[in-house]
Amino acid sequence: MDVLLDNLDVFRRGFLGTLSLTVVSGLLALALGVVIAGFRVSPVPPLRAFGTAWVTVLRNTPLTLLFFIAVFALPRLGVSLSFYTLAILALGFYTSAFVCEAVRSGINTVPLGQAEAARSLGMTFTQTLTQVVLPQAFRTVVPPIGSLLIALTRNSSIAGAFSVFELFSVTRQLNEDGYSIWWLFFWVAVCYLVMSGVLITLFRFLENRLAVAR
Repeated sequence: MDVLLDNLDVFRRGFLGTLSLTVVSGLLALALGVVIAGFRVSPVPPLRAFGTAWVTVLRNTPLTLLFFIAVFALPRLGVSLSFYTLAILALGFYTSAFVCEAVRSGINTVPLGQAEAARSLGMTFTQTLTQVVLPQAFRTVVPPIGSLLIALTRNSSIAGAFSVFELFSVTRQLNEDGYSIWWLFFWVAVCYLVMSGVLITLFRFLENRLAVAR
């Protein structure tokens, strides 16, 4: 307990760093994932091809390799961004591929007749997707997206190896100061459990609310 109380400010900065990485990259992943899922079911072949390539490349590339590309390759191409922004991009792009597939599977659960009825009323593809299909698909994808965001929380620890201060940076800093690594791991694990618990509660609430509406 002493290691936590003596270094409460360091743990707070690490906790907020991980929380910030998770929230910002999670929002980016959700926005990108929905857009790319729309591309995947679009009647326009180039958009479908782009969506397929996005998912195939990002889902099959190790996250650590994406971090190396973001941190070392992008600056050589003239892209000058902070380590924090590069970490957000790597985490958000990587997770968006999985969000896309979760949303696309939800879209496939909506009866085809609903889209055909919307089109018969004169709605465009975008209107049909955003006003008819996605609201129904969202009900079925709440649990898998919740699991993806919990995984994103854990994946954010990779950012600590690329000069972004988060929870695992706390263990490295305090271990160098002589504190027991086992107690550091214990308190870091507690912090991750707190964040995961909040996400589980939030998505369980959403799942129950949408189940009642259904």
